[in-house]
Amino acid sequence: MLYVILYVILSLLAISTVQAADSKDSIPTKPCTVDSPSSGLHYDLNTITVPPLDDGKQLHKDSRNESWHAKGYDYGANFTLNFCAPVIEELDDVVGVKEELYRNVSAYYTLDGKTYSIGQNSSEPIFRGRKLVLNYTNGSPCDSTPMKRARKLLDDDDGKPDTDIRRKSTIISFLCEHDPLAPNKASLAFVGASPDDCTYFFEARSMAACGGRSEVQQSLGPGGVFGVM
Repeated sequence: MLYVILYVILSLLAISTVQAADSKDSIPTKPCTVDSPSSGLHYDLNTITVPPLDDGKQLHKDSRNESWHAKGYDYGANFTLNFCAPVIEELDDVVGVKEELYRNVSAYYTLDGKTYSIGQNSSEPIFRGRKLVLNYTNGSPCDSTPMKRARKLLDDDDGKPDTDIRRKSTIISFLCEHDPLAPNKASLAFVGASPDDCTYFFEARSMAACGGRSEVQQSLGPGGVFGVM
């Protein structure tokens, strides 16, 4: 009798594993989530995304009324970012960015009265090795000062505009920080910028970067099997 029970348990575990794999393949990936290829943990950064305001008011009582900020210290400017969504601040006259794309800027800074985008929105975090990162691209031109930009846009051979413009980008590296009292909080720190002011590096610490089990894993795991029995 014991062998029969063990056989049934092992059979159900095998079936649940196959079901979990099939379900994972059939269910579209939720934006701003990713599974670690090494640990299998599920990461959901939606908990630290700042939702847009509704007529200037917070959607939820615990929602922020501004995007996340990071001090630039010796860089000379401070930074404003959102995770997996555009910043909720209203932007005007972003250097080198089309007006219809202002609403899609996910990271920016203001310097000498001018606003510079350092990346358009992306909701696809990825793993580079064991590092959880989020990358924003297609910001303002890297050479944004008037004289440099004029030289950059004109080709020396034919004098026609150069369409191969290098643009500012952002890389955010996420680190796990256990804080049960603040599960929807994050602390953002500016790490540095490349010498050509083209790539900006940040670290974000949050419980969202600690990982856990997805709803599919919870429902089709061994616990679900024993529940069926």
